[in-house]
Amino acid sequence: MDEDEDVVPILRVRDAGTAVAWYARLGFKKIWEHRFEEGFPAFVEIERGKVRLFLSEHEGDARPDTLIYLRLREVATLAQEFGVEITQAPWAQEIELRDPDGNRLRIGAP
Repeated sequence: MDEDEDVVPILRVRDAGTAVAWYARLGFKKIWEHRFEEGFPAFVEIERGKVRLFLSEHEGDARPDTLIYLRLREVATLAQEFGVEITQAPWAQEIELRDPDGNRLRIGAP
């Protein structure tokens, strides 16, 4: 695979600022934000290492209640941060979270 090829999931959010703050608890940081004009919906990129997500306030970009799978190293630390139980799947230790907009995140240790 070429290094410049990638997949970046888009998650629908109501308020990009609230979403960015929530994802910061998972170790993501905001890279950039775009609005066509002042007061228009935001489109934001966040990243944690090589993992990137787009967060969009645009109504047609994604459906609420989307499920994405993230492979992140510190599953135990994240479970403690969010007060959730770790489950043992045959392929990884996992936790499940919902962001403030109802998007579902299944997170497993690589």
